[in-house]
Amino acid sequence: MAKLEHNDTLKRLRNNYRLVVMNDDTYEEVVTFKLSRLSVYIGLSTSLVLLVGLTIALIAFTPIKYYIPGYGTRESRTALQLLKIRTDSLEQSIKYKDQYLDGIKKALNGTTPTQRDTVLLDLPKKAISNE
Repeated sequence: MAKLEHNDTLKRLRNNYRLVVMNDDTYEEVVTFKLSRLSVYIGLSTSLVLLVGLTIALIAFTPIKYYIPGYGTRESRTALQLLKIRTDSLEQSIKYKDQYLDGIKKALNGTTPTQRDTVLLDLPKKAISNE
């Protein structure tokens, strides 16, 4: 049953039809086309693909792309990258300076923990008491 419907659909797609364009005043045939549904589907699909392709090519290869929001010029993108790099390096240097100033403040307040090298494991006890 499904095979019959499939063949029926193929026949319907391949049936030939005639499209006639006539002059309304004189009823004279201006143009006549022999078409099938399959050729109309193929023609419309092809024209749709070509239209999309041409639109993409027009946007990609012409200055129209600069009017798209979020898309800048090549110079502005490189300038933005340079500014990002400078900002990152400035943030890093500010962080290092803040750490340095915190260390100086702790040293001036006397709150820094000092680590002394008082471990004398290698010396005998006599050397320690003589000092």
